[in-house]
Amino acid sequence: MKNFGAKKPELSELGRVSDRISFLYLEHANLSRQDSALKVLDNKGIVYIPVALVNVLFLGPGVDVTHRAMELMGDSGLAVVWVGENGVRQYAHGRSLNHSSRLLENQAKLVSNRRTRLSVARKMYEMRFPDEDFSNLTMQQLRGKEGARIRKVYQDESKATGVKWTRREYKVDDFESSTPINKALTSAHQALYGLCYSVIVALGASPGLGFIHTGHDLAFVYDFSDLYKADYSIPIAFDMTAKYGNNDIATRVRHAMRDAFSDGKLVEKMVRDLQYLLLDKDADNYRSAEVMHLWDDRNGLQKFGVQYHESDKSEK
Repeated sequence: MKNFGAKKPELSELGRVSDRISFLYLEHANLSRQDSALKVLDNKGIVYIPVALVNVLFLGPGVDVTHRAMELMGDSGLAVVWVGENGVRQYAHGRSLNHSSRLLENQAKLVSNRRTRLSVARKMYEMRFPDEDFSNLTMQQLRGKEGARIRKVYQDESKATGVKWTRREYKVDDFESSTPINKALTSAHQALYGLCYSVIVALGASPGLGFIHTGHDLAFVYDFSDLYKADYSIPIAFDMTAKYGNNDIATRVRHAMRDAFSDGKLVEKMVRDLQYLLLDKDADNYRSAEVMHLWDDRNGLQKFGVQYHESDKSEK
């Protein structure tokens, strides 16, 4: 039999989400597999990436990927995201790390009930305003407070960096037509979205079941990322614009975001925050596990992998 390299790793052998490198962005390169590493070839040479230690891989324009490389990325629980130039648009993505559906089921239950959905939304706002009580506020009131907070963040960063600020505006199909600060914000937010997306799907939750945003396949990514913009993407975008202006601003912002994520503290916080939002009291005891059962409308969960037989007539 032909030897195709290292065997598929067991789930327990893979690095935890909180221990992995945040993300890598690649463009104009050929990707193949060398044993348990991703072999990247471009005009500068060859590098090897241990994919089991990376959370999300952005594949930009001009990337050719072999079947064996995709197999390795899938086996290693690496979130693969196909994006546009500079990572500013998302086209497709791969499978998650966690094989348990517990978070997903709980998320679906919470978002499907008006009372619990509002409760989770309030928790998200309370995380941004830790000293305030939002238990009686409506969604309209919550949005108003958040809007005022973000406007102040923009104004404060503008004053601190000297970067002129008017309003947030950009064209999805014309990145270069934006002002330098708006291009920087777009690139910074996209990097943050990618990291949020990778944590969400790696833990088995749905990026589409949002509590505040709705109707989009990344609605929960937008919900989740709003928890971190004021501390990461917004200040980094203003800092990079103040330092470099319009000089390759997208690349410089992406590198700065990668550096800000590099110590892993944000990933660890995201994991804790996600479990807090979707599991609440059970978050501390949560363990991801690859467990499957069969659902039964009368007898609860049944064993998987067992050959069942038709019941006696007396049982019907």
